[in-house]
Amino acid sequence: MTGNSGTGKSTVCSVLRAGGHVALDADHDGFNRWIDRVQGEVVVDPPDPVPEGWLDRYGWAIVRERVEALAEESRSRVAFLCGSAENEADVRDLFDLTVCLVIDEETLRHRLATRTTNTFGRHPEELAAALKWNPRMRAVYERHGATIIDASKPLTEVVDGVLGAVQRLPGVRDLRSP
Repeated sequence: MTGNSGTGKSTVCSVLRAGGHVALDADHDGFNRWIDRVQGEVVVDPPDPVPEGWLDRYGWAIVRERVEALAEESRSRVAFLCGSAENEADVRDLFDLTVCLVIDEETLRHRLATRTTNTFGRHPEELAAALKWNPRMRAVYERHGATIIDASKPLTEVVDGVLGAVQRLPGVRDLRSP
C-alpha cells in the first residue's frame, strides 16, 4: 500500500497488524532509508527538520533486497507492505497488487499538522514537497493499475477497501479471519 505522506498508510498498517495480518510499515520496519542521490550513500542521521534544498539532493528510497526477502517469505500468505518511497518503480514487480491511498489537500494539511507518529510535513520544505506530490499520486498509480482508495473516509472503510481489494486476487482466502 502506498500513497503520499499523511494519507494514513501507517495507521492502516497498524489496524491490519492488530487484526492479525502480516503488515509491515516500510518507514519503521527497515525497508526505507534516506539516500544521497548524488553520492549514492545512505544517510544515517538525517536532519530534522530538513534544511531548505535538502529534499532536492536526498531521497527516501526503498531497499529492493528487503522487499525481495519479504516476497520470498510471503509466498504462501498475504503480507502488506505499507509505505511510500521515490523509487517504488524499482520494486513494483514484486507485488501482486498495489493499493494507493489518496486524500484532498485540506485533509493532507490537517493530518501533517496534527500527526504524532513523525514530524515530516511540519517544516515548510517538507510540506511543500507533500503538497506538490499529493495531486499527482492518483494519476501516477492509476496508470500502473493500482487500486485507488479515498483515505479521507473513516478508517474502517479504508481498511475494508484495502482488504476487499486483496480479497479479489485469485487464490486469496477470506481475510476477515487471518
